[in-house]
Amino acid sequence: MTQTAYRAQLLTFNGDPAQSSNAAVFNEDGLLIVENGHVVASGPYAALSKQFAPGAHVTEMRDKLIVPGFIDTHIHYPQTDMIASPAPGLLPWLNTYTFPTERRFEDPAYARDTASFFVDELLACGTTTALVYCTVHKQSADALFAESEARNLRMVAGKVLMDRNCPEFLRDTAQSGYDDSAELIGRWHNRGRQMYALTPRFAPTSTEAQLEACGVLAREHQDVFIQSHVAENTDEVKWVADLFPGHRSYLDIYDHYGLLRRRAVYGHCIYLDGEDRRRMAETGAVASHCPTSNLFLGSGLFDFDAAGEAGMPVALATDVGGGTSFSMLQTMNEAHKVARLNGHHLTATRMFWLATAGAAEALDLGDKVGTLAAGSEADFVVLDPAGTPLLARRNARCESLEELLFSFALLGDDRAVFETYSAGVRVHQRYAQRGAVAPCVAA
Repeated sequence: MTQTAYRAQLLTFNGDPAQSSNAAVFNEDGLLIVENGHVVASGPYAALSKQFAPGAHVTEMRDKLIVPGFIDTHIHYPQTDMIASPAPGLLPWLNTYTFPTERRFEDPAYARDTASFFVDELLACGTTTALVYCTVHKQSADALFAESEARNLRMVAGKVLMDRNCPEFLRDTAQSGYDDSAELIGRWHNRGRQMYALTPRFAPTSTEAQLEACGVLAREHQDVFIQSHVAENTDEVKWVADLFPGHRSYLDIYDHYGLLRRRAVYGHCIYLDGEDRRRMAETGAVASHCPTSNLFLGSGLFDFDAAGEAGMPVALATDVGGGTSFSMLQTMNEAHKVARLNGHHLTATRMFWLATAGAAEALDLGDKVGTLAAGSEADFVVLDPAGTPLLARRNARCESLEELLFSFALLGDDRAVFETYSAGVRVHQRYAQRGAVAPCVAA
């Protein structure tokens, strides 16, 4: 296959910016060489310009910034159509909007239509990998995986498990949930770039029998992902304590059933104590921080300092539709504010790491995505510093990489995403998809 190359500003990482001042690798005049869906090389243009294969095509975009594709570690695709639904809190919001909307995924055609729009929206925002919640229906997972496979995305998803405390029309059983999940693992896990996640919605909607069955599946399939929610809301935490007496904490319930390990990702993690955080660090389980959702539902503020002190793996997530934007840039915006309210300064450089290399490493995918390193899968985003008039004006005055990234995080959204690539193929181009109209340019 012919090599392709992109001359642009390049940003990738070789570590956590909170731990090393040299973690960010930035080339103001860089070159990214891609072949057969993988990165061949990336680095300074002057050093790599003679490594082209004969006939290689070079795309010049020196006024743009290429970063690894964003990774969203917690998002609900069935909630796409109910985003921005008003409610006084998490539990009323679930009952009033979420559960009735998810019922519609009984219809495979509706699931396919929603999955197509959902993936379009991810790519428009520069997200190339996501950990996705489907509904209790097997066909919802099939629809999402089929859409992802058609775009050749690296995607992680799973059918939700719920056998109590939910409407009858969304309820499975411990046995049917086990059977459906096993079938979907067999059909989709490691099929191309698709990966499966065991998905108990959260402890209150699963019986002990269902959590035990989920633990059995986790032992039978050591490389599948696990995703759920924990300690998001104070009312939820109290409810869980009533439903599961005898456990030290909410997180301890998942630990009891063997659901804390590498590739286990828990949304929110707001109301954890020191022992919980220590246990997450010890097992490699990931805290998925969802700032727009936490602010929208008034759930609380994630504690970056406590997470850092414990060594707990952390990544960022949109949590659509409790979250209010598909954009990881907007998610960074709110993460910075949440951190400041807790007395922590979250730099833009670290936010970009949390949404790319940091997430990939936490998910055990650091050799595949979240990086521009040679041999990795060529998932990357082209960001436009002039994506909006305000961005252009601010970035004309930037004097450092941190200022540039901070302007993207605080002022950017999907308009800042110029192009998105998956496995070296352009899968989104601003103004060229979804009926968008390009701005007028004077002749």
